[in-house]
Amino acid sequence: MSTLDPVAVFRMEAAECLEAIEAGLLDLTHQLDNKDLVDAVFRGLHTLKGSGAMFGFEALAAFTHHCETAFDRVRKGEVAATSELVAAVLAAQDHMRALVDQPDADHGDTGSKLLAQLQTAVGGKPAAPAAAPAAVAAPAVVREVSAKKKNSWRIRFSLPANSMANGTNPLGLLDELRDLGECTVRANSSAIPPLGELMPTELHISWDVMLTSEQGRSAIDDVFIFVLDDMELSVEEIDGPATVNVAPIEQKTAPLPVAAVSAAVPELRPVEAVPARREPPAAVSQAKAAENVRVPAERLDELMDRVGELVIAQSRLSQLASASADIALRSVSEEIERLSGELRDTMMVLRMVPVATLFSRFRRLVHDLARETGKVIELVTEGESTEVDKTVIERLADPLVHLVRNSIDHGLEMPADRLAAGKTQAGTVTLSARQAGGEVIISIKDDGRGINRERVRAKAESSGLIHPGQPLSDPELLQLIFAPGFSTAAAITNLSGRGVGMDVVKKTVEALRGAIDIVSVPGQGSEVSLRIPLTLAIIDGLLVRVGSGRYVIPLSAVEECLELSLEEDLRSRGRSFISLRDSLVPFLRLRDLFRTGTKPDVHQKVVVISTGTERVGLVIDQIIGDHQTVIKSMSKLHNDVATFSGATILGDGSVALILDVGHLVAAGQQQEAQLRVAG
Repeated sequence: MSTLDPVAVFRMEAAECLEAIEAGLLDLTHQLDNKDLVDAVFRGLHTLKGSGAMFGFEALAAFTHHCETAFDRVRKGEVAATSELVAAVLAAQDHMRALVDQPDADHGDTGSKLLAQLQTAVGGKPAAPAAAPAAVAAPAVVREVSAKKKNSWRIRFSLPANSMANGTNPLGLLDELRDLGECTVRANSSAIPPLGELMPTELHISWDVMLTSEQGRSAIDDVFIFVLDDMELSVEEIDGPATVNVAPIEQKTAPLPVAAVSAAVPELRPVEAVPARREPPAAVSQAKAAENVRVPAERLDELMDRVGELVIAQSRLSQLASASADIALRSVSEEIERLSGELRDTMMVLRMVPVATLFSRFRRLVHDLARETGKVIELVTEGESTEVDKTVIERLADPLVHLVRNSIDHGLEMPADRLAAGKTQAGTVTLSARQAGGEVIISIKDDGRGINRERVRAKAESSGLIHPGQPLSDPELLQLIFAPGFSTAAAITNLSGRGVGMDVVKKTVEALRGAIDIVSVPGQGSEVSLRIPLTLAIIDGLLVRVGSGRYVIPLSAVEECLELSLEEDLRSRGRSFISLRDSLVPFLRLRDLFRTGTKPDVHQKVVVISTGTERVGLVIDQIIGDHQTVIKSMSKLHNDVATFSGATILGDGSVALILDVGHLVAAGQQQEAQLRVAG
């Protein structure tokens, strides 16, 4: 049994912590006076610093300490939260990420420059470059000086009732406090319920600790770093000796009277109290009930492969059972088919990830681009709970970055231009996701100037993509922006102008068996929609026969099946349309398309498929039935065969090709357009 590397576990937790810090900073950009957000960012920085020091990431801990100190000053009201401070800590966060990923690498003077920027943001003078190493080493100097003086602290804390059941040992916390210096501990047992109501796994004791130590407040906070969010903690610095009256152990301790505390400790100077977020025991138990388990993505992929092999074996068993007269064999085959179907559905759910994990990455991108371009940009996300296969999420990240950058650079106008056009000063970029059948549609929409069709046509003609004056439909013209090297930007900038971004988008979406739609209204904005399959692993398919070959049509794209008699087939020769509820639907004869060289069956079928709002019929010879389809990729030799999106292994070991619905619908619509022009 393999064990996880503790450093690898820390890196995973640090990545989550950095994401939480980034989300808090981006929220703080819009609510600079929100104290809860300031506290959340501070706790994240404090946790990252403490965890980094624990696992030996000393450079990370020393660097993060300065950001933590800056937000500590904001918490205490010494400085105000500003957009410059948020930007400085965001930039510093990128350096923290580099220190986590490559702790031993040479990062040059990046840290010194970021600390100087941070110092300027909190109202101080930027440190000179030569003094940067001293700045990083400052915490050690402070600790050395403070070691000459002993401070007295009063610490009162209580843990949640279920803390021991969750692995938190309060005696360990008390031992760590004793390691800091001279310590007197007093337990408060007044909250212990009667014996008949006592649960042995619940904790009802709180503690009152008097500590005299050479360490500062940060050392005390580090003791409670991993339980800070769920406990009640109060830390006060005491002027004078740290003494407390300790009651006998065998006597049940009553709460410490206020007068007694005042007599024992004449002067109390409060430093700060951590906000309490204690929940009732029932609520805590409910919150802990839904726990997550970390599973490496490779194991999920391996399990998916095993499920795929099981589905193929089950298909073979079903085929053998259908040809047998053994009732018991058929019964077992049906039971295995049901169980394998449930296992497949469960496995597919495990692979599904909400698009919120993808959309959240663009908040930082939009924030940085707004500062870089001088535009006022508002990012709106919709349908974040829509779930997609994790492989799709991973491969869509880069295409969406190109599309968002393109919307901001080419689409949105400068604030003055927007006001002159009667629009609001802030431009809006909307990321939305929704499910439609077996597809998920992800849209990137902006309310900018729209696509200039004259410039697109002029650029395409000058690049030789089209002939001068060549007639093109509006969708065909807009699709030209995805051509390799195509760009209408007047100059190359950090954002665009090289003509490679949109080409990458198209190639990636096509590799995912998806399609791209563009709608643009001059002066109102543009919308780019990506239609992507929900999963790339196992799908429900409709197994059909064309000639002597068998093919699979994704069941999610099938609307209905009709019978096409030989007489109707002969009458439709030359026009290839069927009348379906007062609307004409074009159809393709797959026998002709695949050049099977066989005669049509007497009772042909038309399978009506759709993608988006477009429909087309596929004429086949026979519908065999539904089939759980394990998708296998085509070889590199077949990359240019657009009619098929993959292949699958049938129960008898033969191979069936999976039809590419998007390509066939497009071919049907193109055929319809040609017939309309000819007619």
